[in-house]
Amino acid sequence: MQIQQIETFQAAIPLNSPFKTALRTVTVAETVVVKLTCDSGIIGFGEAPPTHVITGDSIASIDIAVNNVFKPLLLNESILQYERIFEKIDKSIIGNVSAKAAVDMAVYDCLAQEAQMPLWQFLGGYNDQIETDYTVSVNSPEEMADDAQQYMSDGFSILKVKVGKDAIDDDVKRIQGIRKRVGSRAKIRLDANQAWPAKEAVRAIRKMEDLGLDIELIEQPVHKTDFEGLKYVAANTETPIMADESVFSTGDARRLLEMRAADLINIKLMKAGGIHQAVKIAKLADIYGVKCMVGSMIETKIGITAAAHFAASQPNIINYDFDAPLMLAGDLIEGGIAYNGSNISLGTKSGLGIEKINPEFITES
Repeated sequence: MQIQQIETFQAAIPLNSPFKTALRTVTVAETVVVKLTCDSGIIGFGEAPPTHVITGDSIASIDIAVNNVFKPLLLNESILQYERIFEKIDKSIIGNVSAKAAVDMAVYDCLAQEAQMPLWQFLGGYNDQIETDYTVSVNSPEEMADDAQQYMSDGFSILKVKVGKDAIDDDVKRIQGIRKRVGSRAKIRLDANQAWPAKEAVRAIRKMEDLGLDIELIEQPVHKTDFEGLKYVAANTETPIMADESVFSTGDARRLLEMRAADLINIKLMKAGGIHQAVKIAKLADIYGVKCMVGSMIETKIGITAAAHFAASQPNIINYDFDAPLMLAGDLIEGGIAYNGSNISLGTKSGLGIEKINPEFITES
């Protein structure tokens, strides 16, 4: 089964409301979709959203990497020799992890379809249903409390709260307001997106612990390169600390795990360069007894479906952050994962289960 054609097209879907973090504000979900066609007629899909402040990838760089680098290398390659394909993708260009991830997803979609299995089964088949959190964007304390209450009413019991845009003391007040509004029913996890200095992070986390705010975990409190700072925060607080932007590669993961610099790791396909490398990170973390989350960027259901299938396949992945499609004003695809409140069903269709692309959101082909 050979790769016959690789195509890209661009899509954009407005968000229902702005997504705000310490790093950026997003109002429209832009993405590059990869369509991979095999000579057997099987078609696989992947996607890569541009996330300049995290991966460094742009619409232009993703499109160029796929069409000018990966396409010439992969056309006429047998997709069943997938280790050869993934090696070519990885070694052909430095960085460009989102573009690599998009092609990787499409390859895996084809492989699982050829095997007549849903991708989560093809990758290991550990779970067939998972539960996502819902993200509370950085806003005024009152607005964040209102949002948290609404998401709870919508059926979400796990809230991922963005912090780090203002002073740390203001963040503590935000969490106090949210906890007061939602009570003890919700799990609350925080994501500082690298915004806090290590010593201030420890002070703030200890204050939240003393206030009994019951934080499940805190994600990437310090700058991504500050492994020593991350270790300092983890060693001097009781709340579990999760590394996100600090871990792109297996090399990053190995360094962090050897240092015991974090209690958990957030794996994202757009950081790892796709499922192939993400599986390696999950397996490596498992050797060290470290559990993982799988998260995402602001992606459409193509990328989230691929991430969810990967996450469900591995036993040491215990947390899931797949709310992005629920933030969008429309759906780019028919098929893929299905939501029932916070619960995600992966389905039994082979591959990613994508049936068709909705043309109304295509902006350029």
